[in-house]
Amino acid sequence: MFYRFALYGFLKNLRFFDPFILLIFMETGLSFFQIGLLYTIRDVTTNIFEIPSGVYADAFGRKKSMIVSFVAYIFSFIIFYFSTHFSTHAIAMIFFALGEAFRSGTHKALILAYLNLNQMQHLKVEYYGKTRAASQLGSAVNAIIATGLVLYSGSYRYIFVASIIPYVFNLINLATYPNELDEQRMFMKKGEILSQIKTTLKTFFVIFKDRYAVQAILNSAGFTAFFKSSKDYLQPILQVFAMSLPFFIGLHEIKRSAVVIGVVYFFIYLLSSYASRSAERFRRWFGDIVKAINVTFLIGACCLIIAGVSFWQNITIVSVCVFLCLYLLYNLRKPMNVAFISNQISDKVMASGLSAESQFTTILMAIFSPILGMLADNFDVGTALFIFGGGMLLFSLLAKVENRQLPT
Repeated sequence: MFYRFALYGFLKNLRFFDPFILLIFMETGLSFFQIGLLYTIRDVTTNIFEIPSGVYADAFGRKKSMIVSFVAYIFSFIIFYFSTHFSTHAIAMIFFALGEAFRSGTHKALILAYLNLNQMQHLKVEYYGKTRAASQLGSAVNAIIATGLVLYSGSYRYIFVASIIPYVFNLINLATYPNELDEQRMFMKKGEILSQIKTTLKTFFVIFKDRYAVQAILNSAGFTAFFKSSKDYLQPILQVFAMSLPFFIGLHEIKRSAVVIGVVYFFIYLLSSYASRSAERFRRWFGDIVKAINVTFLIGACCLIIAGVSFWQNITIVSVCVFLCLYLLYNLRKPMNVAFISNQISDKVMASGLSAESQFTTILMAIFSPILGMLADNFDVGTALFIFGGGMLLFSLLAKVENRQLPT
């Protein structure tokens, strides 16, 4: 199944609009604040469906949940293609959010279920890290294909339609996963369904009585929220960087930016793929997964601060390099966070527990995205990133994880 899981991650990340999404919204005349509101619509909608989708996955079938997710994604791509206004972008974001809600945590639970069934639990960090590496490789390939599409068409519009193709293939891949990964829940009689839901919900809420589990979820969600709220601001930074280079001067601004953005994102995701594969080695270098998680949170905050100051001072190349470091940190942390959280919660509600982490992420992103957009509108991108990084530094005090004290 390793190659099936890896294929899922590779195809999932062939979202050809990703390297240009902020620029696409800016091109339609949206302000940074409106873009932040779109992200909030996405995150709030995801948040509303996060827990129900996790319960659905645990009670009725994770495969079914993943299929619903990818159908919703495809609908969102179609709407984005025809969208030219904030309102239609918002509708597309709602469908995209449904895809996120039914996907987040669920595929990780499928992987962990496979490892449990095959007595491979000790390989959690390494196995998940390597499947995630395939996802990042997909993102690297995505950047090159997306650049080619923009250069060929001279427009961002067609990349939404092109994104439908790999998602249809992934839908087929998911639909043919082995049924045993859903465990016995797929074969329950109707009379047992309500009882299963009650049991799942009861065990799920027990998670929040354990402060170690809450710390693990908050740390992962906090870093992810700060990263995802700010990562797309690399695109206007790269646009400025592209205009300052003495290359591709004969190309139209969109094509010129696309070349630079595509190349930079290709290397970012190529290195991110290596980072995901190296997560276990990175953890061993720290000697303690708790120390690794806490220290990398602080480093991430410093990266945002440095990126903001560098862009404000017109040292754009430094901002780009620091964002590269931020991407590497995120991909080094993700396998460690998944393994750490999975050690804090019951296997019976793994999808729900990981969805809880995603829910906290979406709540924080719903707050952070418009704030960062408002800061960028009222000041500039550099100042906004500097202030945002300072906020992340303060948040790290709340998100610090601890070693669980076992009874002697």
